[in-house]
Amino acid sequence: MKQKVNYGFPEGFLWGGATAANQIEGAYKEDGKGMSTSDYAAYKDPYATGEVNNFTFNVTSKELEEYRGHEHKYKFPKRWGIDFYHRYAEDIALFAEMGFKVFRFSISWVRIFPTGLETEPNEAGFAFYDKVIAELKKYHIEPLITLSHYEMPITLSEKYNGWQSRELIDCFVRFAAACFKRYKNDVKYWITFNEMNMNLNSLYTGAGSFPDRVDHLEEAAYQASHYQFVASSLAVKVGREIMPDAKIGCMINRIESYAKTCKPEDQLQSLKADQINLFYPEVQARGEYPSYMSRYFKEKNIKLETEPEDFQIIRDYTVDFIAFSYYMTHVTEDRPDANELAGKLDSPIKNPYLKLTEWGWPIDPIGLRITLNKMYDRYKKPLFLVENGLGARDKMEADGSIHDDYRIDYIREHVKQMKEAVTDGVDLMGYTTWGCIDLISCGTSEMTKRYGFIYVDQDDEGNGTLNRSRKDSFHWYKKVIETNGEEL
Repeated sequence: MKQKVNYGFPEGFLWGGATAANQIEGAYKEDGKGMSTSDYAAYKDPYATGEVNNFTFNVTSKELEEYRGHEHKYKFPKRWGIDFYHRYAEDIALFAEMGFKVFRFSISWVRIFPTGLETEPNEAGFAFYDKVIAELKKYHIEPLITLSHYEMPITLSEKYNGWQSRELIDCFVRFAAACFKRYKNDVKYWITFNEMNMNLNSLYTGAGSFPDRVDHLEEAAYQASHYQFVASSLAVKVGREIMPDAKIGCMINRIESYAKTCKPEDQLQSLKADQINLFYPEVQARGEYPSYMSRYFKEKNIKLETEPEDFQIIRDYTVDFIAFSYYMTHVTEDRPDANELAGKLDSPIKNPYLKLTEWGWPIDPIGLRITLNKMYDRYKKPLFLVENGLGARDKMEADGSIHDDYRIDYIREHVKQMKEAVTDGVDLMGYTTWGCIDLISCGTSEMTKRYGFIYVDQDDEGNGTLNRSRKDSFHWYKKVIETNGEEL
């Protein structure tokens, strides 16, 4: 039987952009919002050592105490964001002008349950998201909502050390259920946890846990992940009961792994790195812990606290699609620190065949095609690329123009490889570029590292008019969407 080969993106492909509440909203004290973990991510100079540090967002319990006692000495850029809270209508109008079919954003847990311990949601918090969703619907833009995107109530961090405790499962499911009930008629696409494998890189950011309050850092990361797996599955269960037609997905930061040489030991290390990275969708899409993790846990002396029913819950409520971010690929080799590097988002081993961004991230569009094929072959579930983009220093010219050809080149080459993967037969639902509007950097809390098609006049100190301006990439992406990826 001959199968038809489709060259190009399918009709209804979801083009758009992605953001997170803690990086855009601001208004951190308005309308009953509580304090979140991201509200205590203080700005630390990422260039202090002479080499860029992409991840300055770890917070210990001692640092939290210091920040609270001397707030005037520190800057917390995620508290002010880019004022999307008050400018959402203007921003969504710009997204609509580009032709967005979908807009990915997150609901701030602390706007709905300020401490995470409440039993009834904060109506003023929901009122804001009501307006955002109504505005999106006005322009026929589908909302894609992430429930937990690198922020949670700081109260839960202090009381339970975040996801180190089973108590958080009920807290999260209560939050998820409240959101599902509120938007059951308006939102079709959901993601439970953003990049859950962040737990392996920053326990505080991914799990709301203080690293100085655990004895075994890696064990704590996997313990948090286990409770999040159960919470995610229970959210899928509740979501299907409330919204039978909705699609609920998981998400990872996907890093394709290349062996440095054809030396078998390097190849084996590449396989191991890939397994650690894909562990998360293995559990959430297939419904079971992969066998290779049993050996890994034993050799690392990792003992997880679990209940027998956890595994039945995970098995019964798998996700509908796999969302992922893609920024780079890594090179692996057989070396003393190889196992420590597996699963990390940063790597000291550079690929001589690839150019790097200013922040040292390898640019590898072909790696995207490879990973799309690999993941679809492995899971046979729809994929959704919900983060991809180029962080760069953008300069506004005297006439107000912003020429970002480098960003156009980056996205163009990735879209080409997405198109190739779709032609290969990969079921790809859509593409939302990261930071479609300039926002506060997740890793460094700076404004200098810009991703958007829309320039926001604000510096690292929070100074500026906050005026929005269209970059060259704005007009280019508009044409891409208009032609469903045919005109690049």
